[in-house]
Amino acid sequence: MNDTPIVQVVEAFVALLVVLAFVALVTRRVGLPYAVALVLMGLAISAVSPPLHLQVSPQLVLLVLLPGLVFEAAYSLDQEDLVDALAGVLLLAVPGVLVVAAFVAVVLHLATGLSLSSGFVLGAMVSATDPASVTASIRRLRAPVRLATVVEGESLLNDGTGIVAFTIAIAATTGHVGLGDAGLRFVAVTLGSVAVGIASGFVISRIAALIEDHLVELTLTLVAAYGTYLVADRVGLSGIIATVAAGVVLGSYGRRVGLSQRVQEAIDVVWEFLAFLLTALVFLLIGLAIPVSRIADALVPIAWGVVAILVARAGVVYLMLGGASALAERLTGRERLPLAWLHVMFWAGLRGAVAVALALALPADFPDRAELQGITFGIVLFTLLVQATSADRIVRWSGARTTPGPGPIARSGPA
Repeated sequence: MNDTPIVQVVEAFVALLVVLAFVALVTRRVGLPYAVALVLMGLAISAVSPPLHLQVSPQLVLLVLLPGLVFEAAYSLDQEDLVDALAGVLLLAVPGVLVVAAFVAVVLHLATGLSLSSGFVLGAMVSATDPASVTASIRRLRAPVRLATVVEGESLLNDGTGIVAFTIAIAATTGHVGLGDAGLRFVAVTLGSVAVGIASGFVISRIAALIEDHLVELTLTLVAAYGTYLVADRVGLSGIIATVAAGVVLGSYGRRVGLSQRVQEAIDVVWEFLAFLLTALVFLLIGLAIPVSRIADALVPIAWGVVAILVARAGVVYLMLGGASALAERLTGRERLPLAWLHVMFWAGLRGAVAVALALALPADFPDRAELQGITFGIVLFTLLVQATSADRIVRWSGARTTPGPGPIARSGPA
């Protein structure tokens, strides 16, 4: 019986829980970000014990781990602040992602000779900030509520944008879709995914209003997270975008009409634990999935890729978002976003599980597959090992914790 696959899976899961608990205790004492410690643990396990190396599939990350993570973050977003900052979030999450993808493609093409088509696939993989990485980092930093809402909201929405762009880029590279068709497909998939998510959140909110059993209502939130993803994915839409939309609707409309105070408290506790567990597994699996040897073979293009995403991120945050905020101040009199907040948004552009999953999902016969994977893994490690570990210093240096935000409901307390 001890050798059955089910027992082995349970043993592996318990071993993972032991590792997660151990790393959590250690990081509290040494001050290292929990996410970074888990990535390093995964890298160490993969490097020193090749027989224990796990084959991490993209489906495990995209289908099992990510829907729960993005749902919890979307459900927990401060709805009032999200509505107030929605224009800026959408600017970062849609055109901002496409600008970064295009810039990365051009830089890698000019600097390393990588084809533009492969470069745009790479750009799509690393263009979006990762919800697991960003949420774990921004909550640890005790950033102002409104700033945290903007950063987390961007990471949730642009994640779906990046996945859609990646899918279209793969199709375009193989000649299955033209530029015009790609643009129409992008818009259709995005809007269709949002519609599915809103409808799902609304229906589940109404069903919850008819039920007085907190366990059943809690079960419905799991349906909202994973059922919405599966439905959207089944009809060719973005499961991530749909799940985010469902989480936002359930966290706002559902709280008002369908969820009692007892149920809301239960949801907060249960989903906080699930998010902790899923986040920890994501970062540990990132370390297990990244082969160090492949990174060593692509150090030069990785360096150019890091430069590209940093320059592109600076342009999106300071020029696009900062410029739009300054223009809004002129036209409406609304106070612009503080420069300190822009500094944090720039440095908080972490990449993580989504980029790794997309790299693993590249077709086996895709041109430059090994090189693209190596560059992506290297960029992910840079953002986690360098940006995540220094984010607290950026927050302190910029004074973001004590800088009041724009608008009548701005707050400067900890997130």
